[in-house]
Amino acid sequence: QVQLVESGGRSVQAGDSLRLSCAASGRTFSAYGMGWFRQAAGKEREFVAGISRLGITIVYADSVKGRFTISRDNAKNTVALQMNSLKPEDTAVYYCAAKGRSYGSYLRTDEYDFWGQGTQVTVSS
Repeated sequence: QVQLVESGGRSVQAGDSLRLSCAASGRTFSAYGMGWFRQAAGKEREFVAGISRLGITIVYADSVKGRFTISRDNAKNTVALQMNSLKPEDTAVYYCAAKGRSYGSYLRTDEYDFWGQGTQVTVSS
């Protein structure tokens, strides 16, 4: 089992920056690929960013490419999502997730084994 706890979500203005963090506990953090997803009200959960076990492979959704940066610190068992130039359409509950499988695209929710409870990000225009 891996327990994931997100933090850092809050209300901001368009153009602001925000850094989300996800703390992991339980099994060896470095054994898991990590992802960030988000779910806006009334919409399906969507992929935001993913990072491999050692941070070698990083993927982003087109909608956040160039604005968001995912990173991880295996010594601290954390994964972060730095969000710059935020837009109202970035408003959503953001979730971090862990996947034990080394293969896959990182893009699909069914690739992931463990999920956090989410943190709300609200961007006002």
